[in-house]
Amino acid sequence: MKSVKIKVFGKVQGVFYRNSCKNKAVNLGIDGFVKNKEDGTVYIEASGDKLEEFIDWCEIGPSSARVDHIEIEPLQVIHENKFEIRR
Repeated sequence: MKSVKIKVFGKVQGVFYRNSCKNKAVNLGIDGFVKNKEDGTVYIEASGDKLEEFIDWCEIGPSSARVDHIEIEPLQVIHENKFEIRR
């Protein structure tokens, strides 16, 4: 199973990005986590069979967000069996 880390740039904090991200991940069966970073970005680690569909969603986000761009890097396998919001 493929795993990636994603950094999301734009107006992505204070717009329910993390909650929407968790809902999308759970619906797609994606494992991992999402959290806000001090630099104003959102950081995600994700793993699952529908990863491409999840990444497509991350490039758009919820309607209240404005995603300027995302950076994706490969990641060693995530050993989690859920998706959560971290603080």
